[in-house]
Amino acid sequence: MARVPPLPVVLQRRHTDEFAAGAEARGDRAAASAVVGRGERDARRIGLTLEGYWASRHGTAAGLRAIDARFEERFYEVPEAATLEADAARRTFDGDQVVIDVQTHFIADRPGTRATAGQIHRLYTDLAPLWWRRLGEARKYDFAEYLRCVFLESETAVAVLTSGPGTGPERMLFNREMAGARALLDRLAAGGRLLNHAVIHADHPGEIDAMEDEVTRHRPAGWKCYTIGARRDAGRGWWLDDEATGVRFIERAIEVGVPLICAHKGIIALVDNGSPRDIGPVAKAFPQVDFLVYHSGWEIPLGPGPEEGPYTEETGDVGVNRLLRSLRASGVGRGANVYAELGSTWFGLIRRPDEAAHVLGKLLLELGPDNVLWGTDAIWYGPSQVAIDAFRAFQIPLSYRQEFGYPELTPDLKARILGRNAARVYGIDLEEAGRRAAADDLAWVKAALSESARTP
Repeated sequence: MARVPPLPVVLQRRHTDEFAAGAEARGDRAAASAVVGRGERDARRIGLTLEGYWASRHGTAAGLRAIDARFEERFYEVPEAATLEADAARRTFDGDQVVIDVQTHFIADRPGTRATAGQIHRLYTDLAPLWWRRLGEARKYDFAEYLRCVFLESETAVAVLTSGPGTGPERMLFNREMAGARALLDRLAAGGRLLNHAVIHADHPGEIDAMEDEVTRHRPAGWKCYTIGARRDAGRGWWLDDEATGVRFIERAIEVGVPLICAHKGIIALVDNGSPRDIGPVAKAFPQVDFLVYHSGWEIPLGPGPEEGPYTEETGDVGVNRLLRSLRASGVGRGANVYAELGSTWFGLIRRPDEAAHVLGKLLLELGPDNVLWGTDAIWYGPSQVAIDAFRAFQIPLSYRQEFGYPELTPDLKARILGRNAARVYGIDLEEAGRRAAADDLAWVKAALSESARTP
């Protein structure tokens, strides 16, 4: 079998636990060919293996430049020198923003999840067989891999640990496991660097009634919910504005003192209950509750052509526009209690920068600069630094700003998205989080790995 050439992460097609990789964007193959053609030469020039080159910031720079070359507009401000020179790469990708990642995952190492982990690993290696070969392939997506991808090889200051839905043993993390991971890090001198959600299946008997006990035992920073249902079956889900399920769930969140609801909306292969059409009505009805729309309503592209463009009434049923239409119809304006989260959305748009400009521009224009939050969906993509670097280098072109009224992505605006907005929503002291992360020698990681290996 012919050896598949390695590629920078931004040009690889990848799966998560929730979806298969989307169709190739226009020009993906041309961009891949461009970087493959120069990769071995550039890797030799700076003394790296080919896999090491693509896993480095130099490879990220080469990949982003190849993507940009397909367009008349410039989306990534990446100089040629960043592909070879360490100082140029640092100037391009370094920043002083405090990064708070509000969507991160790992898979518990227990018998029920082993088939799940194996399936995800096969999906990844089928698409990217040389993914991070220099650092070792991820086979479990376990706690050790989580610490590597989120803390050791990323500048993330605070992460929010969450989980997919499910009531059976195959679920990646139960609420007690998320809380246990946070408690472990708190005890080992990494206090405040990890927060945890609690997943609530509002349509399952007893889960809403148990929310007060969840607060007492597991101290969730917010509630994660999947209106598509625990098994993601079409026709078996629920809605946030259902009186018997969603409304009761929201009212209970207020009663127990954690009025933060993080709803998975989007990346659902257009399953009806996964639409964000219920966000506007509940946000209007419950102004004292913050609603975080995970994935922002974005959907995986089904074809090579662009799917996300400017908002129009005619395209109100497409992707992110569904969220905007719901908010407009309910009279929920800028700076209100609805927040858009970028986990997997941003990663999926890196290779489609024309659509990325529209998605970010629309969200910032409609929700406001304080209502877009950073998330990565780590650890399915490996270390999340590549997503951070690509975002720092990204810009909405002037022509888009003039035609559609989108804002410029200034350093201040990027700082809000990367951390400042999440700090406000999650009640994090941003300055303290930044100081703690900067001074952290990560000595606790070894102790955390050792103890987690001994403790179920």
